[in-house]
Amino acid sequence: MTPHRTNHRPRLVLLCLSLALAGCGVTRPPASASAPIPAQWHAPVPAPLAHVGSLPALADWWRQLDDPLLVRLIEAAQTVSPTVASAAARITEARGTRVQAGAALLPTLDGTLSAQRSNSPAGGTGSSTGASASLPAVTTLQAGLQSSWEIDLFGGRRASRDAADAQLQSASAKWHDARVSVAAETANQYFAERACQRQLAVAESDARSRGETARLTDLSAKAGFTAPADAALARASAADASARLTQQGAQCAVLRTGLVALTGIDPTEIDRQLATVSADRALPAVQVVASVPAQMLAQRPDVFAAELGVAAASAEVGAAEADRYPRLTLQGSVAALQLRSGGARQRIDTWTIGPVALTLPIFDGGTRAANAESAKARYDEAVSQYRGSVRTAVREVEEALVNLQATDARTGDADTAVQNYQASFDATQARYQSGLASLFELEDARRTLFAAQTSRVALQRERAEAWVALYRATGGGWARPGTALANDTSPSSAQTKTAKTP
Repeated sequence: MTPHRTNHRPRLVLLCLSLALAGCGVTRPPASASAPIPAQWHAPVPAPLAHVGSLPALADWWRQLDDPLLVRLIEAAQTVSPTVASAAARITEARGTRVQAGAALLPTLDGTLSAQRSNSPAGGTGSSTGASASLPAVTTLQAGLQSSWEIDLFGGRRASRDAADAQLQSASAKWHDARVSVAAETANQYFAERACQRQLAVAESDARSRGETARLTDLSAKAGFTAPADAALARASAADASARLTQQGAQCAVLRTGLVALTGIDPTEIDRQLATVSADRALPAVQVVASVPAQMLAQRPDVFAAELGVAAASAEVGAAEADRYPRLTLQGSVAALQLRSGGARQRIDTWTIGPVALTLPIFDGGTRAANAESAKARYDEAVSQYRGSVRTAVREVEEALVNLQATDARTGDADTAVQNYQASFDATQARYQSGLASLFELEDARRTLFAAQTSRVALQRERAEAWVALYRATGGGWARPGTALANDTSPSSAQTKTAKTP
């Protein structure tokens, strides 16, 4: 009687079909998220703004000032900044992770070499000393290749690769963001020091004027033409101005120390370079920013990094879901074995294909399901952070535009006030010298003039800070990869492109 043979081929086909259908069921959230963006800026836009949304012009933002020293200081600060260096290191780390994730899709191949000499072909010691000693010495040489491949049935490995790719791009965007932040911080420090020098010039002029008034008043009091109380008031006013001058000089020295710390340039060299630049340099005319916020937000590396965070989180959801399904691995090897004993040689070549192993998750206490839920929660968090970063970006641009417009509108009034208070002081001083005005009137006119000059310097610094804030809010001179005007200069960006694996 011939035994009955069961045909397993239909079952195998059904199993493969069920696995394929299950693979189609592995889904992940969308790789991008939408965020509400207004159609136009609500803040009044200062006119006119030179770059008009042009990304290359934004890249040359600082060169608009025609101040080579500021450009050199920013470049030096970016070179020595630990924040920029740390961001560059994270790019290298992310690139390595991306290579590993891409390599996981490919088979692995390992080579082995071994050599052994014994008195037994099997390398054993024998059952007894006498028997072992009678066997000839044998040299065993072996070389082989071993390969293993996990077939990505449900896209988990591809999802991990996509997540690593998004994280690499995000690291590059954060490197650009670090450079923009360092540039803005350095520019603010530089403008603060220049404003301090302008205020120092105001304080020096005020101190000289008060000192001269005190000297003349003392001479008049000694001659009996001025009351001693007026001479005492003039000396007190001169001493007060001298103290303010000393304090202002100390503030300028502190700001220069900050520039030294940011740029790593020697203090003596900083002093020499600053001495060659006029402290009364004006900002360039800042014109209209593009009316559509999306054009500006697309430049911001922090917003782009947040968007890439959504894509990475989405891919991680897919990888976690795929981990809940079966895994199929294939192994194989090729080896050559050579035995040498005395003058005889024998070679044995072997190869294997398999085993083909299918691993089915049956029970893990809910670990894989919990991992998938955690990945979905991280995705929701990434979406929330992305939308928050967009709202923050819109608010920062609006605030920068409001402040810039307000400072522009106040500049003319501040200049008019200083000019007229100066004329009033000059007239009062002439009347005082001719005996038609009291010292009290002169000091009151002087205080008013000093306050107006100080307010104008503070306004100039405020406008410079608003100008830097606009640079920061619009993403500096960076453009997202893939745009026609993109100018990606991240560390080893060419290596990032060539290092990609499938």
